[in-house]
Amino acid sequence: MIEIPEAIALSQQINDTLIGKKISKVLANGSPHKFAWFFGEPEEYHEKLAGKTIDESIAFGGYVEIILGSTRLVFGDGVNLKVLYKDEKIPKKHQLLIEFEDNSLLIASVQMYGGMWCFEEGEFENIYYEIAKEKPSPLSEKFDYDYYKKIISHEEVQNKSAKALLATEQRIPGLGNGVLHDILFNARINPKRKVSSFSQDEIDKLYESIKSTLHEMTLKGGRDTEKDLFGCSGGYKTILSKKTYKEPCKICGGNIIKKAYLGGSIYYCKSCQPE
Repeated sequence: MIEIPEAIALSQQINDTLIGKKISKVLANGSPHKFAWFFGEPEEYHEKLAGKTIDESIAFGGYVEIILGSTRLVFGDGVNLKVLYKDEKIPKKHQLLIEFEDNSLLIASVQMYGGMWCFEEGEFENIYYEIAKEKPSPLSEKFDYDYYKKIISHEEVQNKSAKALLATEQRIPGLGNGVLHDILFNARINPKRKVSSFSQDEIDKLYESIKSTLHEMTLKGGRDTEKDLFGCSGGYKTILSKKTYKEPCKICGGNIIKKAYLGGSIYYCKSCQPE
């Protein structure tokens, strides 16, 4: 899933490889998917995009946005993006295929769910997209301790868990169920702990961990559980994830717990992150 580090990595790769390329052909919804979302009719994507040139890509929250003049192409957190060059095998199933004049391709595919929205600037009304654009990234200076304190001190979050605080209600767009596990591990906070139970020291450590963990993930090109534009895994080795939960805790050697919680799996060390 695309979260903050992956959105930035993908956007940077698009800027490095696709700027200036002109689109010659577009096929949208080639493999129909119940939870692949488009803006308007996918059959119109060729007309909307053909002849347009990629100017730039930007990242915010868990979104990757490609700018083509006044046209925008936005990919949400459940979309897998990949660039293919001449003679490389095209996957049998894909939800968006963009071919450039040099015969290279940008392929977007959806596993569980994901949005691929093409629209003219200003016409896309989506609350999650708008919030992600408005709120400061945890990697920015605007996401300072005072801003963080307003989030964590709000009355409505006091009875929520650490996971709910970080990964629901768009409090911090792009911080989702993937990156939160290492953030909470580094702060030594269990994902099921109530916010009201946090000590001042834990509140401070959580802020530091949000900033430092996301910075490291981004610096290394995203997590090793996710793929980049060329099908390579990110360079950040996750501490707690589907790849590591069967291994002993790297701090205490204890067992890592995996549980279903709030619509997804959580991972934590029972000793380092007591409930």
